[in-house]
Amino acid sequence: MSISKEQKKAEAVSRMKSLGIFPQTIRQFRDNGYVSISEPPFGAFYWAENEDLKRIRDFEDQHDALVYVVIRSYTNLGKMDTYLYVSDYEEEWEQDREDLKAKSPLAYVYNHDMPDCSEFGCVGIKPSTAAGLLRVW
Repeated sequence: MSISKEQKKAEAVSRMKSLGIFPQTIRQFRDNGYVSISEPPFGAFYWAENEDLKRIRDFEDQHDALVYVVIRSYTNLGKMDTYLYVSDYEEEWEQDREDLKAKSPLAYVYNHDMPDCSEFGCVGIKPSTAAGLLRVW
């Protein structure tokens, strides 16, 4: 059975609140469906637009998921976007919540410089000074 987009959105809002994300960013996601990108070095939020938004929507369609925030980082392997998302598998949500509390969620990482190396995996995150998120590993 498929989970509705509204159920995923409610779960995403709950996760965003638990992460301490900037309240206006949560409100924009909840009310308007805007996905924001947390940009280093301060983790300030910007709306995903154009090619970034297209990649997010393609990911959501391919994986029956709802992306609620993207964490951008610049590494020695290039520019990376970490997608935090709610999956279609409600039975996994409790574990996802626990992983978020531990600041090590399962995420999808899009590699801008080597798209073929994009993959799912656990990442380390921390709150930023701008009520956003930063990827630490």
